[in-house]
Amino acid sequence: MIRPLTIALQGVLLCASLPAQQNAVTPPHTTLKVGDMAPDFTLPATTGDKVTLSSFRGKTPVVLPFFPAAFTGGCTKEMLAYQANLGKFEGVSTKIFGISGDNTPSQKEFAKQLNVSFPILSDFAQRKVMADYGVLLPNLGMANRTTFVIDKDGKIVHIEEGSGAIDPSGAEMACSRLAHK
Repeated sequence: MIRPLTIALQGVLLCASLPAQQNAVTPPHTTLKVGDMAPDFTLPATTGDKVTLSSFRGKTPVVLPFFPAAFTGGCTKEMLAYQANLGKFEGVSTKIFGISGDNTPSQKEFAKQLNVSFPILSDFAQRKVMADYGVLLPNLGMANRTTFVIDKDGKIVHIEEGSGAIDPSGAEMACSRLAHK
């Protein structure tokens, strides 16, 4: 069993190494564009089940905030902001699924500590989803912070990259526009 202290220590060490790594590498931008079909996937969730993106087609829009690593400052702030604004997303019938390359036990502890009620999905095993969405930082094995808003038809309608993606207001506005189409 992974102990919460071990998980927290790993997060602190990772967080301490990120500034130097970020200065040395300019994160790539996703090759996906607004209007593209969102790549389908099935990933394990902090809820204990698996989430398949295509199961939401024809039903509800989906927001996918990819974040670099649990227990880091920016990622904590981002997930707390989504939790604080969850009612606004639910009000326009939108599902949120955070995604990172962290393993599921780490994500479960992260979600528990933050009291996050939406599922966080793990792309730990193969990092294929991060690669398919063009957000994988291959040398670091983690995602470049990027948020995708996907409409009911499975098309990408909004993309936000970098530190601006910590604030969910752009995704919120995109979902509100979808609800009023």
